[in-house]
Amino acid sequence: MESNTTHLSNKQLFLLNTAQTSNSPRLLEVDRAEGIYLYGPDGKSDMDLVSGFGVSNIGHRHPKVLEAIHNQLQRYMHVTVYGEFVQSPQVELATQLLKYLPERFESVYFTNSGTEATEGAMKVAKRFTGRRQLLAAKKAYHGSTQGALSLMGNSEYHEAYAPLLPEIGFIGFNDIEDLNLISEETAAVIIEPIQGEAGVRVPELAYMKALRKKCDEVGALLIFDEVQTGLGRTGKLFAFEHFGIEPDILMLAKGLGGGMPIGAFIASREIMSVIKENPILGHITTFGGHPVSCAAANASLQVITAKESAIIQDVPRKEMLFRSELKHPKISEFRGKGFMMALQLANFDEVQTVSKICLDSGVIVDWFLHCETALRLAPPLTITDDEIIMACTIIKEALNQI
Repeated sequence: MESNTTHLSNKQLFLLNTAQTSNSPRLLEVDRAEGIYLYGPDGKSDMDLVSGFGVSNIGHRHPKVLEAIHNQLQRYMHVTVYGEFVQSPQVELATQLLKYLPERFESVYFTNSGTEATEGAMKVAKRFTGRRQLLAAKKAYHGSTQGALSLMGNSEYHEAYAPLLPEIGFIGFNDIEDLNLISEETAAVIIEPIQGEAGVRVPELAYMKALRKKCDEVGALLIFDEVQTGLGRTGKLFAFEHFGIEPDILMLAKGLGGGMPIGAFIASREIMSVIKENPILGHITTFGGHPVSCAAANASLQVITAKESAIIQDVPRKEMLFRSELKHPKISEFRGKGFMMALQLANFDEVQTVSKICLDSGVIVDWFLHCETALRLAPPLTITDDEIIMACTIIKEALNQI
């Protein structure tokens, strides 16, 4: 017999009927979203300073994105598996992305998520090089499926799911000595140009140059995971632009879709061609590059890159406003690049307390998977100066209470 659940609230049904990822979900009920704000059923507004974890780079429900979604819905949604039919939203998005990338990038493979971009990049790298070993960085995060999880540089999160992929190794992020671990057995080094879940770690220029050089010397591919860093978040369209080097394969997701689910891995035609034969259909996906998601992503990209817009160009200045406003004795270090920022506190209890007080006061902040002692700030790029000052005031008031 069916149980009677009509008397239960949405929060109770959420806990009862949806799979939980922790024993302490935040239970913030969302009724609608607009710009940098989430609104609850009671009308309370909350300033989203984590952008849905790096997704809403141009804010929630941007009008241009909504228009593109509406227009595409009038034409078609899913029609077939990825790669078989010519679908204009995919073609247009790939063409636009390649316009903003170096010449070595010629071919885009669309996925549903960043994790799937990781999976595809891993396969292509091994197939292209004929090698088996993959190297990632300690405290890295590249996704949670079995393959991507194998690259997670924190054994606490993957030991329970062993065995994972063999021949995975780890190097210290920003550790030049560890580059000696890259050898002629290495198919690829998969790395974030700025580490996210490690608590926003920005590498030195010399390290990034040496990493590129070492991969070239031994014939290993260099794969940049720009799922968090891409699409303007660091003050450049792509974070690798800060370092004057180019990866062989680029992975994107999160901010790419303007709020819709989509990911991509991008490489040369030569590298990408390995999935076409021996065997045919070497990498396939049903919903990857969904036409509605591609239409939304194309609109979002146009907003971010519009010549009349200063969205990306204004990120460094706004970052400095955050830095100037968030001077507090409880913050031992302010790390960041653009709108990837971490406020280092003393311990996880302080992070939890500040997060709760901020949420009660209408500001959403969070922590990092591999750095529980720091507060995460990653607001939409569209946040105004007044909103920054308002948010910083609330954060400082919360810090005063710990």
